[in-house]
Amino acid sequence: MRIQLFLKSVVIVSGLVFLSSCKEEKKTITEDKVVVSFKKEGTLTLKKADSNSIIKTIDIEIADDEYTTQTGLMYRNQLKVNHGMLFIFPDTQMRSFYMKNTKIPLDIIYIDKNKTIVSFQKNAKPMDETSLPSEAPAKYVLEIYGGLSDVWNLNVGDTISFETL
Repeated sequence: MRIQLFLKSVVIVSGLVFLSSCKEEKKTITEDKVVVSFKKEGTLTLKKADSNSIIKTIDIEIADDEYTTQTGLMYRNQLKVNHGMLFIFPDTQMRSFYMKNTKIPLDIIYIDKNKTIVSFQKNAKPMDETSLPSEAPAKYVLEIYGGLSDVWNLNVGDTISFETL
C-alpha cells in the first residue's frame, strides 16, 4: 500500500515538473538602444567637371571634430536620398573609413583640398570592418546612401561646393 502511494506521489510530482517546464517562454523584443536622427547642418552641391552643371544638391550633416568623425553615420537605420554626411578634416592625407556599427550601405566619396572628387568606395557593406581607403590624398569625405554615386553618374574629377548653416 505504501509503495502504491509512493509511486502515485512520484507520478504526480513528475507530471507537475513536466508541465511547469513546458510553459511557453516569453519572447523578448530588442530595440535599438541608440537612435540617431538626421540633423541638417548645411547643403552640398555636386557639379560635373566638364560643364560645371549641377548634378545634385543635398542636405548634409557635418563631421568636423573627433567625436563626429569617429561615429559618422553609425547606428543609423536610414539615410534619405537627399541626405549625406560631409567629413571635414584639418589636413589633406590618405584616408580610410570602415563600416563598423553602420547599418546601411554607403558610397564613400573622397575629395581633395580643391573640392574635387579623387576616389570612391561604392556600396560599402554594412557592419563590415574592412578598411576602405582613398586612392589619393583627401581633405573631405562625403558619405551618401549606397549606389547613389552611380545613379547620379558621379566621376573622379567632379566637384563639390557646400554651405554650412
